[in-house]
Amino acid sequence: MATWRQFESEAAELARLIRARFEEAETHVLATLRRDGSPRVSGSEVAFQGPDLSFGSMLNAVKARDLQRDGRCAIHAHPAKGGDAKVAGLAIEVTGSEKATYTSGGEPPGGFHAFRLELEEAVFTSVEADELVVRSWRPGQAVRTVRRK
Repeated sequence: MATWRQFESEAAELARLIRARFEEAETHVLATLRRDGSPRVSGSEVAFQGPDLSFGSMLNAVKARDLQRDGRCAIHAHPAKGGDAKVAGLAIEVTGSEKATYTSGGEPPGGFHAFRLELEEAVFTSVEADELVVRSWRPGQAVRTVRRK
């Protein structure tokens, strides 16, 4: 697992592409695991806080409870032309005084949950000329590029 900062240091160009895709839209799709192991998808916003990619949830929302029970998740950037970005890994809940650093406009009314993502994988998929190009990264490995016609 890796922080966003580690990803940037190991694969700067891919991290730049993926971050740009996430910053182009406000909301994205977060996939979590329900208690029975089936998938749940929810809308979510992301932020880049210090070394981390972070995201939050309303207090006691089902997606937050999913992540507290099993932190495995994936976040897919809002679909748009120019490329498709997704990241996956383990959501770690941020609590206590550290939580204050994960709020840009102050704490929302009613409280909230804050999470940071420990990255296991980052993928950017695009179409270049007549090829589908998939660039992927895992911690400690070089970027892998697969081209398909």
